[in-house]
Amino acid sequence: MELKWIYTCDDIDWNELSNLYKIAPLGDKKPDNLKTVFSNSKYKCFIYHDNILIGVGRALADGFDCSYICDIAIHPNYQKKGIGKNIVNKLLEFSKNHQRVILFSNIGKEGFYSKLGFAKMNTAMAIFKNQEKAIEIGILSEM
Repeated sequence: MELKWIYTCDDIDWNELSNLYKIAPLGDKKPDNLKTVFSNSKYKCFIYHDNILIGVGRALADGFDCSYICDIAIHPNYQKKGIGKNIVNKLLEFSKNHQRVILFSNIGKEGFYSKLGFAKMNTAMAIFKNQEKAIEIGILSEM
C-alpha cells in the first residue's frame, strides 16, 4: 500500500478532515476549528491513500522545551495497520530535540501509547471547558 505523507496545511480539505474525526470516531470537530489548530501546530502529518485522507496527527511545540502530540486519527478501514504508530513515530522524530514530549490519550488507548515509549504522568493536571463532562467520562479525577 503506497501512502502519501503531507507535512503542511497547504491544500487540505478541512471538511474531509472533519469527517475523518467523526468516523474514526473521535468526535465532532468543525472544519474551521481544525484549520486553526493545525495551522498553529509546529508539526503535522496528513496521510493519504488513493487521494483519500486516511490518517492525521499534529504536535504543538515550542522548538526546545515541550512538544504536545495530539489529534491522532485513523480512518476505520485503515486501523490496525500500523499507520497510527507511524504517525506518532514521525511526530516523535520531529520533536526529538525537545526536553519532553507530552501526549493526551483517549481512554482505552493508553496501552497503544505505552508501547511507543510513553509513560503515565503522576503530576499532570488540566482544566477543561466542560469540567463536569471530563469527570463524567473519566478523563479527569475529582480532587
